[in-house]
Amino acid sequence: MTPTSQRLKDRFALITGSSRGIGRAVAVQYAREGATVAINAVSDSQAAEDALAAVHAASAEAGFGTRDHRVVLADVSSSSAVESMITSLVDGWGRLDILVNNAGIQASADSNTVSDEDLQRILGVNLLGAAYCVRSAIHHFLSRPGGGVVINTSSVHQIIPKPTYLAYSMSKGGLANLTRTLALEFADRNVRVNAVAPGAITTDINEAWVDDPQKRADVERHIPMGYAASSEEIAPIFAFLASDEARYITGQTLYACGGLTLFAEFKTNWSS
Repeated sequence: MTPTSQRLKDRFALITGSSRGIGRAVAVQYAREGATVAINAVSDSQAAEDALAAVHAASAEAGFGTRDHRVVLADVSSSSAVESMITSLVDGWGRLDILVNNAGIQASADSNTVSDEDLQRILGVNLLGAAYCVRSAIHHFLSRPGGGVVINTSSVHQIIPKPTYLAYSMSKGGLANLTRTLALEFADRNVRVNAVAPGAITTDINEAWVDDPQKRADVERHIPMGYAASSEEIAPIFAFLASDEARYITGQTLYACGGLTLFAEFKTNWSS
């Protein structure tokens, strides 16, 4: 078996929404395991440049030397921007092997008053953006030998309702079926499609509770394992699913949630 530290050697990967949080951690993990990585952000920012520097450092520290890591700017909710982004990567690298659909946003509002703009914006990034990216990536995968891998960043909220986050919940439920539908459609053409569904992770998207001790405690008491994970704890799962170690896995969602999907309230048999 190929050593874990080299299991993505010579692969080329695009991770959307990877200037921070889980996406950045995945990009660093991929570089550490030998991949050449594209950091996607919606606009030029210090965060994207910092992520790129971290990716270069990971490659060097792991003994892979200099790689053609790059930042690619694109709003994934725009199909034309996605097409241009992936075309430019394929033209520059010569191939793309791994797509991680990680870009995601959320906003809270009562579901009976949520605005058209928020519905369209969140679904546009989280769900349509994933569809645009995977459409373009799979078109490339099928154009040459070797196939490819798609990994979608979903959420426990693809199955657990999240009141006041209607668009977010809809997007993650849709992403679950997007994963399964594409996996079945392309299973016999060497294209694997899976998802990772994190639970409560200490990222910017959860800043409302991460830095507030009382709010964080309120969150963590619902997690059977008792704590919220870091992005770095989640990233190796993405590396595994992208590697040949997972070559017989497709159409699956791997829940990395500390047991949230076990319904912790049922640990005591109040219903019996």
